[in-house]
Amino acid sequence: MLPLPEATHRTVTLPAGAVLLRRGTHSDVIYHVGDGRLALGLLGREGLAHQLGWLEGPCWLDPGSAVLGLEPLMDVVTDSAVELQAVPLAEFSASLDALPSPTQSLLRDLARAHRQQAELAVSRLGKDAEARCAEWLLRQVEPITSAEVPPSLTLRERKRAIAAQLGIAPETFSRVLRQLRERRLISGKGRQLSLINIDGLRALAGA
Repeated sequence: MLPLPEATHRTVTLPAGAVLLRRGTHSDVIYHVGDGRLALGLLGREGLAHQLGWLEGPCWLDPGSAVLGLEPLMDVVTDSAVELQAVPLAEFSASLDALPSPTQSLLRDLARAHRQQAELAVSRLGKDAEARCAEWLLRQVEPITSAEVPPSLTLRERKRAIAAQLGIAPETFSRVLRQLRERRLISGKGRQLSLINIDGLRALAGA
């Protein structure tokens, strides 16, 4: 439905770790990613402090903001080498204006719905990483049937996938697990964990 960039736009390759979008910052271009993987979230001092999702090319990067004339809600960082083209926003908007009116209306409706979901996801970050991890751990073992035997669980997904569910970076997830061990709320290493202080985890999760 969205127009593809002209072949005349130069393709560049960026390494992993490059910041493509900064939330709340206006840009005069929109990027079309031909190949590569991108991480979406909120930047901290050392990269993404909170991670909210992934994108893989080929795709337009944050087309909803361009359709609605708004600034990005999230920061976007390359997670691998990425091939992309920078298209002037005015050119992209002109291509949209050439589409039939019903198609333009549909695009705006889809963009608004996606924006609302993104705003909700960003607002969830008001709960800090430790609270979200504690809440997630408790959900994995409920219902808790015995106070004498600490409930245990096996991390069946990769830490990267779990971190994405929680909206944090994989490094943050690993750090929080280490902190929970140091505070004697959980025990275990690797994929095997025991929740040794249920009340403490509940308090941390705000339950």
